Amino acid sequence: MTTHLHTSHSKQTSTPSLNTVVSRETNSPEFTLSQVNAIGIGLRAAHHSTVETRLANSDLDELGWLEIHSENYLNPRSELSISLNRIADQIPISCHGVGLSLGSVEEPHPDHLRQLVALEQRIQPVLISDHLSWSQSGGVHYNDLLPLPYTEEALDVFCRNVDIVQNALGRSLLIENPSSYLRFAHSAIPEWEFLNEVHARTGCRLLLDLNNVHVSAFNHGFSSTDYINSVNNSAVDEIHLAGFTKKRLPQGEIWIDTHNQPVSDEVWSLYACWLESNGLRPTLIEWDTDLPKLDVLLAEANKASDLICQSLTNSEALSPSLA
Repeated sequence: MTTHLHTSHSKQTSTPSLNTVVSRETNSPEFTLSQVNAIGIGLRAAHHSTVETRLANSDLDELGWLEIHSENYLNPRSELSISLNRIADQIPISCHGVGLSLGSVEEPHPDHLRQLVALEQRIQPVLISDHLSWSQSGGVHYNDLLPLPYTEEALDVFCRNVDIVQNALGRSLLIENPSSYLRFAHSAIPEWEFLNEVHARTGCRLLLDLNNVHVSAFNHGFSSTDYINSVNNSAVDEIHLAGFTKKRLPQGEIWIDTHNQPVSDEVWSLYACWLESNGLRPTLIEWDTDLPKLDVLLAEANKASDLICQSLTNSEALSPSLA
């Protein structure tokens, strides 16, 4: 029999165990991470109607939270945004951005930042995150999350931009480690050290994507375990799990972070090891392309929940008796 973690979605006033949502005047309930069940899934346009219906019927109680791509909801009058307002009244939401371009030499675009702040005020997300990457330069936007050279100069620019965003939001931003397919020859700082230094300088938090670690480790020939153990794990406030694709090229095999299939056995193993060593964090199942039915995502979420229950059971078994 499968056991799943469950907490109520109703608003509480107890002190949260992790980050606290910034209090703002809004009609939406103010959720905090203490109320977030461990496991969430990405909310995509194709699932909006189903999610609304099932929430209304109390048919998603095993699910703790939902994560959106922020840029899809910046227009408050869009049909998706109006639907999101109703969903956000019933379940915690996390905003995951792909457009701040924090690694660009230019500062974050004021209009984009203004719209992100307005989105935060509308739906009161429990977390807001973006990537260790860049995606625009000189007014030209690229439809990808491009890698940074890991240098002191790039570190200064990235930290400046994180500070700008955090000051505008009035809260800590989570920064996600990227998947990557090339490295700059003049990079002088390992990626995990770069992330740790961004956290140390800005007070940001970290979003650890275990699939990205796994994919990049294969592509660049480093150890996933060494990477995870080198990240400042006390700064990690969220975990991402996803699927990837193996592609054969004339030059050899490359792994691509496609988010179009179930989480791999290897990434599940990394997650189990994380839980044993570092404990529970809010965890997201990502699936963005070749989108399956909602129940497929919920089945992946239940796998993560099972691993959490197993980890908690093992922890209790190892604890000395107080009797």
